[in-house]
Amino acid sequence: MITIYSDAHALHDGKAELHDGKLVSSFEMPRRAELVLARVKEVGLGPVSPPKIFGLDPVRRVHAPDYVAFLETAWDEWVAEHGEHDALPFTWIGPGMRRVVPDHIDGKLGYYSFDAGTPITAGTFRAIRSAADVALTGAELIVRGERAAFALTRPPGHHAHRACYGGYCFFNNAAVAAQALRDAGADRVAVLDIDYHHGNGTQDIFYSRGDVLFVSLHADPVQEYPYYLGFSDETGEGAGEGANANYPLPFGTGFHTWRAALDDALARIAAFRVDALVVSLGVDTYKGDPISRFRLDTADYPLIGAALAGAGLPTLFVMEGGYAVEAIGVNAVGVLQGFADVA
Repeated sequence: MITIYSDAHALHDGKAELHDGKLVSSFEMPRRAELVLARVKEVGLGPVSPPKIFGLDPVRRVHAPDYVAFLETAWDEWVAEHGEHDALPFTWIGPGMRRVVPDHIDGKLGYYSFDAGTPITAGTFRAIRSAADVALTGAELIVRGERAAFALTRPPGHHAHRACYGGYCFFNNAAVAAQALRDAGADRVAVLDIDYHHGNGTQDIFYSRGDVLFVSLHADPVQEYPYYLGFSDETGEGAGEGANANYPLPFGTGFHTWRAALDDALARIAAFRVDALVVSLGVDTYKGDPISRFRLDTADYPLIGAALAGAGLPTLFVMEGGYAVEAIGVNAVGVLQGFADVA
């Protein structure tokens, strides 16, 4: 299995996020991707390749042009106003407020974001462009006939909506890749999100479309971030009715219950008759993850990969969450090894 990787991800290196009412060191750090890459090489998963450069047009296929333009200039605007330290928003649009883009950078940050855990830094835009290129390169490999590929993206992407960021995510790498597969001729594509947190951004992007099935296994939004999307009654709208499926699961969920949800999700994907599968690969379902509350163990991840291979689809894995950094490489690559052993 080919892994696509760019060390440009390290240009995004946030110093702090707001967590439990305190400013703490960012859980989403460059070391996450570095440890996954080290494990890919250690087990001999396959070749590691750099991404091609695709530009921003494929990104604008799923993200609003004004949002992309904001991210491109946000750091310079922030520095001009506040100096060279991480940019975090402090105010957001509430019910009854007008949705008008402010002129001031502080207002723009609140307009285009939904949390205070996702800092913009000097290198953020270059890093997120590179992450999109990594995902697009993986999609191109699938189009060219590869059975599977691993886009080792960082920052992650599945929380990024069409026109807002949060949850450590700026460009939605999985959505960009899914759209690229459609543009390359796939009639239908499925995005299966197995991260602990709901892929609210991916759902938002495809919710009214019937050509991309979005399926997510995640912590119940009644209990867990991102709170406001991810309920089981969200099934799509308009042309997308029936093309969205959520499996919210309670705190403490172990592998037996989680695997039953996965099996049902894979049956939905099979019934949708897709040409390709994009997997939002988060391993923050791990029992040792510092910001998550599921109970999966390291031995479970190869079993997940084997189940995914059983779908028999061309599959692109796109890296998302996982914050138990000492275990992230073993767990993420465990999924890939389990897949490769069956495929």
